[in-house]
Amino acid sequence: MKDFRELKEWEKAHNLTVAVYQATKEFPEEELLGLTQQVRLASANIPIKIAQGCDRQEKEEQVSFLQLARDSAIELEY
Repeated sequence: MKDFRELKEWEKAHNLTVAVYQATKEFPEEELLGLTQQVRLASANIPIKIAQGCDRQEKEEQVSFLQLARDSAIELEY
């Protein structure tokens, strides 16, 4: 698979993560270990899993990491 930085999907996921971190700066401090952390982790996991999938040689492993990225996107959407 090609370099993950060349994928439009990775770039969009990365930009989403940056936007989430900016938006959650405004969340109440008491939410730092609750909702804020959960939202940030879910958003960051999307580009991370895409990148990890690109690093795998086996198609099954690539698909597995992309499914994990999708799962994180679903978690964030919820």
